[in-house]
Amino acid sequence: MGDRVREVMEQFTRDRGNLIPILQKVQEAERFLSPEAITEISPFLDISESDIYSVASFYTQFRFTRPGDHTVKVCLGTACHVRGGERILEGVERELNIQPGQTTDDFKFSLERVACFGCCALAPVMVIDQDVYSRMTPVKAKEVLAPHK
Repeated sequence: MGDRVREVMEQFTRDRGNLIPILQKVQEAERFLSPEAITEISPFLDISESDIYSVASFYTQFRFTRPGDHTVKVCLGTACHVRGGERILEGVERELNIQPGQTTDDFKFSLERVACFGCCALAPVMVIDQDVYSRMTPVKAKEVLAPHK
């Protein structure tokens, strides 16, 4: 992990104002902000680890736990909810044995509930990574997850 974090930091000066861009680039490279990354950034910018956590935790874009290799998002917006979005989410929860906000023990999947994707005409919608799956049913959700397992 350290090599990628150091490579990111080499792109920046030791200016404290670079904290957020460094955090963004580290998360882009590592997919999350690990304790080890925070420990490396701290002396580079001469900012305490607790101050880095304080800044990073303010922004929802930063995550502190390793996500799964695949992110599954189930829409629960009005159109998706009315057309069975909650049933889709429950089916995915059963299939992956996790709740929204969790990651499977093997780090293959993370599950998120989303307020709206803006695909209301395609409801209910599920997204795996960047692929949108429309008019989902619990059975279709299981079938769509299978190739990713």
